[in-house]
Amino acid sequence: MFLLATISDLVQISPEDFSKFSAVAIEDNINEKYANKSSDGLIGHGTGQVNVNVKFRMIVFRPFKGEILLGKITSNTENGIKISVEFFSDILVPPDLLLEGARFDYADQVWVWENEEGSTFYFDVGEIVRFRVEMEEWHDQIPNAPDLGEGAAVSERKPPYSIIGSMQMAGLGPISWW
Repeated sequence: MFLLATISDLVQISPEDFSKFSAVAIEDNINEKYANKSSDGLIGHGTGQVNVNVKFRMIVFRPFKGEILLGKITSNTENGIKISVEFFSDILVPPDLLLEGARFDYADQVWVWENEEGSTFYFDVGEIVRFRVEMEEWHDQIPNAPDLGEGAAVSERKPPYSIIGSMQMAGLGPISWW
């Protein structure tokens, strides 16, 4: 589920950060650039910024295909069930990857599964669920377009990385069922 990656990069320290200890300024810049890599700094000509080559290790969340994970249902829509783990929320279980016989209840805005015996089970928001990783989706991020005012078509931005999951096997779905 997690990978350890070693990364080398060039970090620029702005003059306003010169009052900080070097390690603190470098760490702040890494955190800013990588959302949660070191050499002697060189002062850039004309900018006053210090350029520091750094190398660091980062733990990366990337589950493998077929891995079973626990998450929490965050929303139900006719497009499927959105799930999040504590630090990642771009997980979708589409309708065709739910248990056979699952249907979307438009009145309650919730997915429902009826088993062979006629019992009804709900995929309620906030439920802890087991799901299987089926696929990863990667989307290149383009810069934001300038605001063109009202009436301009705004395309929905896809997350850079998302996971498609399934709940088609026994033992998958809300853990309270099993």
